Amino acid sequence: MAAVLALSGGIGGAKLALGLARVLGPGELTVVANTGDDFEHLGLSISPDLDTLMYTLAGLDNPATGWGRRDETWTFMSALGQLGGETWFRLGDGDLAVHVERTRRLRAGETLTAITEDFRKRLGIGARLMPMSDDPVRTRVNTAEGWLDFQEYFVHRQCAPIVTGFEFAGAAAARAQPDILRILRQPDLRAVVICPSNPFISVEPILAVPGLRAAIAACAAPVVAVSPIIGGRAVKGPTAKMMVELGLTCTAATVAARYADLLDGYVVDAEDARSLDGRDVVVTPAAILMTSLADRERLARAVLDAADALRRHP
Repeated sequence: MAAVLALSGGIGGAKLALGLARVLGPGELTVVANTGDDFEHLGLSISPDLDTLMYTLAGLDNPATGWGRRDETWTFMSALGQLGGETWFRLGDGDLAVHVERTRRLRAGETLTAITEDFRKRLGIGARLMPMSDDPVRTRVNTAEGWLDFQEYFVHRQCAPIVTGFEFAGAAAARAQPDILRILRQPDLRAVVICPSNPFISVEPILAVPGLRAAIAACAAPVVAVSPIIGGRAVKGPTAKMMVELGLTCTAATVAARYADLLDGYVVDAEDARSLDGRDVVVTPAAILMTSLADRERLARAVLDAADALRRHP
């Protein structure tokens, strides 16, 4: 039985997910991965956020890049480039094995959940890891240049086009992963944690799957988010740029407003705590910048302590 359910995107969320996994006992953490970033490339089914979480939790992540595997080699990409193939989305040799095996098994009829669970066990990951849905949901970005598929915008175009909006294609017809809904119905669920991931492209695709947002709002556990913004700047990635282009103020308070119907608690950097005064959410100041393993564990404990305090004093 899961004690904590965490919603996460890739790099930033994976840091907190690792901290939670290290301070919780075996089987006490379930991490729900955003799969809105998933796409097909070179004939392969690629799940970037899911894989970043998997590598991070397995201790295989590349600390220099935040994505991909450590000690990676690039023979495949070099050979592909010599042949004139597309090389803008880099697939290391070890990483490529995951995509090839996932694609083979998906085409054989297995679900993404079943494949991920098998990979998790084989890589020795104690926390449970699952996609938000086994049905395809694809994030698309509306820009000043028109609609772009997410990876075209994010990787190929390096987030350069001006953002005007987002859509999550397929979300309306997608079914939430059933185990997520089951966990959310547990009366003794300790906490739901929204990791410090980009709200627009990492968390909101999860919340767009029918039934998930309502189930989180109705669950018995405290819902606690960690801000991805410190002092008006994004900890990682294009969050701040997107907020400015969408005409939003780049603050921790703006992110809280995206989750206003869900939040019981909000963990923010100390310098941002005052901006949350007067909001109907319990604010916990903490050191939320995670540069070391100790930082990840310390923030995980702060989040769990905040959730426990809310559970004792609703």
